[in-house]
Amino acid sequence: MKLLHADDQASSADAAIVKRVQAGDVQAYNILVLRYQHKICEVANKFVQNPADAGDVAQEAFIKAYKAINSFRGDSSFYTWLYRIAVNTAKTYLESNSRHRYAVDVDAPEFETQDTQGVLTSQESPDKLLESAEVGRAIEAALQELPPELRQAVSLREIDGLSYEDIALIMKTPLGTVRSRIFRARQFIEERLAQLAGGK
Repeated sequence: MKLLHADDQASSADAAIVKRVQAGDVQAYNILVLRYQHKICEVANKFVQNPADAGDVAQEAFIKAYKAINSFRGDSSFYTWLYRIAVNTAKTYLESNSRHRYAVDVDAPEFETQDTQGVLTSQESPDKLLESAEVGRAIEAALQELPPELRQAVSLREIDGLSYEDIALIMKTPLGTVRSRIFRARQFIEERLAQLAGGK
């Protein structure tokens, strides 16, 4: 397994710290909290979209991770394991607090078209820099229209830069399903960007 190459050294350090925590060194856990607090808050905010609530979700995720630390066996990196806990905590929060339904049917036939390079990572030419803010807003709006499982999958891939394999592990979903979700999410976003371009 691999996340990002730069994470290899951090993963080894994390594993050593986790062993200390599992051995009863409570203070060592603070190192992990400090290391990933910002990232986990960002993860939570992608779901709950409220900084105050995101902080609560992140805190709860760290508490859950601490209570379950003895179940961590190193099959994945600590961050992948923690990320999964944070996502599940955020989902629980949404299920408890969200009453809205998603009006977008991303399984509709019009979205089953040829896959293209992810629009979230495509490079902009200099003459389009002035449009970047508007495009960014359109992408963000499109992301919020997606069902949580599609938004999570495409965000993990395009924003966090995780591999399909790690996304499958985090979401506890078959690799093929992950690819399908990312594909459909990209197509939906591209449809929204096409509408933006057509409206100019």
